[in-house]
Amino acid sequence: MASVTIQAVKKNFGDVPILHGVDIDIPDGSFTVLVGPSGCGKSTLLRMIAGLERISGGEICIGERRVNDLPPKERDIAMVFQNYALYPHMTVRQNMAFSLALAKQSQSEIDSKVGRAAEILALGALLDRYPRQLSGGQRQRVAMGRAIVRDPQVFLFDEPLSNLDAKLRVAMRSEIKELHQRLKTTSIYVTHDQIEAMTMGDKIVVMRDGRIEQTGTPLALYDHPANQFVAGFIGSPAMNFLPGTLRRSAGTVSVELPDGTRLDAPASAGGVDGQPIVFGTRPEHLTLADTGGIPARVVVMEPTGMDTFVACRHEGVELSAVFRERHDFAPGSTIHLLPDLQRAHLFDATSGRRLAA
Repeated sequence: MASVTIQAVKKNFGDVPILHGVDIDIPDGSFTVLVGPSGCGKSTLLRMIAGLERISGGEICIGERRVNDLPPKERDIAMVFQNYALYPHMTVRQNMAFSLALAKQSQSEIDSKVGRAAEILALGALLDRYPRQLSGGQRQRVAMGRAIVRDPQVFLFDEPLSNLDAKLRVAMRSEIKELHQRLKTTSIYVTHDQIEAMTMGDKIVVMRDGRIEQTGTPLALYDHPANQFVAGFIGSPAMNFLPGTLRRSAGTVSVELPDGTRLDAPASAGGVDGQPIVFGTRPEHLTLADTGGIPARVVVMEPTGMDTFVACRHEGVELSAVFRERHDFAPGSTIHLLPDLQRAHLFDATSGRRLAA
């Protein structure tokens, strides 16, 4: 196992900059998730760690070794791809043993490592099958097995679950997390799915447009987003945002919405009187009130059994609310939503930066 250090790393495709000086410290044995929208540079960064893309600037170290100019086979990493990348003419056993055979390891050593990986991933009964005879989840387990047998210093996962259906994706999330807890190998996982990031990562790196927006534990990012982008990206359903103006008067702080609605500001709110702001509150942090709060017109209700999701609008702004209780609001009716001020946020309307006292 080894730590991974990424210092001021840049990537250009021709004259087009893709990564703008990225800095990340990935501790030995951690499970770090790179998350962000499509095109933010996360997969490019992973491929640079693997040696599949050249570095335009900066430095990448695996353990104590600077690997900028090392070919992939000398970096002691193993990568699990989105499309599994299995050899269709080889059995599961042959796919898992292929890299070991190339390294000219003895047959007894190969059999031992393949057997151990097959036991960990419950693949023992499938070793003589071909990839075409496997389900998507089984193929992904074979791809992980092929990585495990190499006993690398670092595992790299490039959106490995995106081709699976929703139920299987949930099951595979647990399998990969359990695998990491068992092997304790440093892992870097790329996804655009923030649910995967929240449930799997010890540490999350949120990226946008080739830059890092925020790094931290899942709950730190959820509870204390650095800016409006992170607040909207982390959490499902996404955080609600309402434009408004900050009002400070006689020691009180409030938010005035465009229609004149007044809301108390969060206790930790920074900012100055008259400043244009965005008020942020998560759907699960809204409760019903008889009057006051945010008046909203119900658009759609989606009962899931466990809770009730309500899509509504306030003065043309889309809002979402999630209630643990069951409700039966008529579309077009008006409800009053009261934010939990201990969990609400204010953001500067221009920069998107969170305003904290």
